[in-house]
Amino acid sequence: MKALIFETFGGPEVLQYKEIDNPAMKENEVLVRMKAIGLNFADIYRRKGNYHLAGNPPYILGYEGAGVVEQVGVGVSEWSVGDRIAFADVPYANAELVAVPIEKAIPLPNDISFEIAASVLLQGLTAQYLTSDSYQVKTGDTILVHAAAGGVGQNLIQIGKLLGANIIGLTSTKEKSEVASLVGADAVFLYKDNWIDEVKEVTNGFGVDVAYDSVGSTLGNSFEVAKIGGTVVFYGMSGGDPAFVDPRMLMDTSKTLIGGDLWNVLTSLEERKVRSKQLFDWILEGKITIKEPTIFALQDGAEAHRLLESRKSVGKILLTT
Repeated sequence: MKALIFETFGGPEVLQYKEIDNPAMKENEVLVRMKAIGLNFADIYRRKGNYHLAGNPPYILGYEGAGVVEQVGVGVSEWSVGDRIAFADVPYANAELVAVPIEKAIPLPNDISFEIAASVLLQGLTAQYLTSDSYQVKTGDTILVHAAAGGVGQNLIQIGKLLGANIIGLTSTKEKSEVASLVGADAVFLYKDNWIDEVKEVTNGFGVDVAYDSVGSTLGNSFEVAKIGGTVVFYGMSGGDPAFVDPRMLMDTSKTLIGGDLWNVLTSLEERKVRSKQLFDWILEGKITIKEPTIFALQDGAEAHRLLESRKSVGKILLTT
């Protein structure tokens, strides 16, 4: 099979499109012919060598995608050849064939395309747990969404609106602010402006109930705009590592810092099925919409990485085989 691999850590130029051996099938796995593969910032971190990556070279990135079952392994009765399947947390996805453990296999409804599934699962499930588990968004809450035009950001805005919240978004450009507004943000501010004062002004000086921070380097600013007793959810560091948080500040302001990681939530097949079904239902009912992804051929993965790393992309980037 063909795969996008790399043998040393570095920039996008280390990625190579090469012929390698098919994955070895294990018991209770299905072999999936990939149709669409999601590209995420975690792939950038792993390519650079500053994020956990299992195994030895040649490394294969990718954890999210959708395709068709090509072969079923020993002990598999619930899947058949030809079934449509998706996953959010199976390694080595940047390849034509992926061995998927059945406990991580998500049934894909016929009405949900491979591209939509690969666009929404990781980021949509992340937004879902952020608004229900990390902090339970309630009607009337005001929430701040960093990187509001990104995949998680757009989902956070739409799910937040579904739950009755008022949404403030932050983006890097005017064009991205328009994307955030189109999916439902009530106000959008630019990082280059004095957004801290703008957020305080629009909240009448009180601040936000919760700030969802995926940038990392902005964590201190997120606390500054959180109200007394408010919450900051830290779930990413696309802009660099955060400064240390002073626990005395947390005590003095009664504010809460929560870390968020999807893998602490997707702990069973049942969790995957229930959470993904809710996400797919919202899409089919028109309650959330997924922006048309930017698509690259798998062999052009280096260009896809450059675009994501440039922070100029809006919405999801996919790789197709």
